[in-house]
Amino acid sequence: MTFELLLVLAAGLFCTGLFGALSQQSIVMIMMGIELMIGGTIVAAAAFWHFLAPAAASGQVVVVAAVVAMAVEMAMGFAVTTALYRSRRVDTADLARDLRG
Repeated sequence: MTFELLLVLAAGLFCTGLFGALSQQSIVMIMMGIELMIGGTIVAAAAFWHFLAPAAASGQVVVVAAVVAMAVEMAMGFAVTTALYRSRRVDTADLARDLRG
């Protein structure tokens, strides 16, 4: 694969995730959009690392750190969503925004 093709793939993933995160009301769908955006960022970082400095380990560290951040974000998001749904039966962002106390 060429560098430009990987960057187009990364931009496509990021834009699809951005559209999904901004257009949905379900908390799970918003988190899926964020997941796609982070995936696009990981693809772009891996492409830059592979084509600019394939011998350097710093690119691999950035990719691994992004994957770890993505996993932590999804685990925390699903935990909060599950707790919110179990306690108040709320599953959309509009209803979750109005909760207090």
